[in-house]
Amino acid sequence: MKRSLLLITILILSAGVVACSGGDSKAVEATGTSEAPPLPEDVREIAAVTNTASTTTETAVSSAVFEATGEFVSPVRSELAPKIGGRVGRMFVQEGARVRRGQPVLELETDYTRLNLQSAEAELARARAVRDEAARDLERKRELIAKESIPRAMFDRSQATFDQANAAVAGATAQVSLLRQHLSDSTLRSPVDGIVAEKRTDLGARLGDGGVAFVVVQLSPLKLRFQVPERYLGRINPGDKVSALVDPYPNEAFEGTIKTVGGVIDPRTRTMFAEAEFANTDGRLRPGLFARVTTSI
Repeated sequence: MKRSLLLITILILSAGVVACSGGDSKAVEATGTSEAPPLPEDVREIAAVTNTASTTTETAVSSAVFEATGEFVSPVRSELAPKIGGRVGRMFVQEGARVRRGQPVLELETDYTRLNLQSAEAELARARAVRDEAARDLERKRELIAKESIPRAMFDRSQATFDQANAAVAGATAQVSLLRQHLSDSTLRSPVDGIVAEKRTDLGARLGDGGVAFVVVQLSPLKLRFQVPERYLGRINPGDKVSALVDPYPNEAFEGTIKTVGGVIDPRTRTMFAEAEFANTDGRLRPGLFARVTTSI
C-alpha cells in the first residue's frame, strides 16, 4: 500500500516537471517573437544625452561661423580747398556736421569780384553796341559797293571795324565769364554725402591757392576691413553676407556684403585682407568704429 502511494506521488511530480518544461519553451518562443522590452529609466537618460550630443556636433560642423574684428572706413575722404585764394567771408558748417553733395560749406569774400563783374558786364554791353553799329555800317557799305558807289578801300575799312568790334565783344564776354566763375569758385561745396571730419580754417582767415578748409568723409556706404587667416582662402568669397556688432548698438546686428577677399597673404601673420560693404543709409555707423564681424563658412 505504501509502495503504491509512493509510486503515484513520483508519477505526479514527473508530470509536473514535464508540464513546467513545456511552458518555459513556449514562453521562450513567445519572447523571441515579441518586441524588445523597454530600457530602464537611467539607461534611457544616458541614451538621450548621447543622441543630443551627436546632433549638436553634426549641426556645428554643418554651420561653422567665422569671427573677426575689423574697423569701418570711408571709401571717400575729400580735402576741400577753394580753387582761388581769398579771405573766408562766411562759414556754413562746423566740424561734425552732416552735409549733402553740392551743399555750400564755405564762402570767400567776394566784394571786389562782384564790383569787377559789374564793370566787365558794362564793358560787354558797350562792346556789343559798337559791334551792332559796325554791323549796320558794314551792311550799308556792302549795298553801296554793289552799286560801285564807293571805293573798295572804304568797304574794307568798314569790314575791319566790324571784325574788331566782334573781337572786343568776345574779349568782354570772356572776362564776364571768368569773373562769374570766380564768384562760383568762391563758394566751397561738399563733393559727397557725408560728415565734416575736420575744420582747418576760421572766419576771416586767408586761404591760399590749394589751402585745405575742411575734410569731408563719405558715410554711405561704409566699408569694414578685417583680416582672414589663410586657411579660409576659398571659403569666404565676394557676395557672402556678414553680420557686424558694434559697442554703441549692442543689441543690433548690421548686415553687409563682402566685396573683396584675398590679395597678398602677409607672411608674418599668415592672413589676407577682406572688405565688406554696409549701406549705412541712416548714417549711424561712423568711420573708425570697431566691429565684431561674423559670417558662415
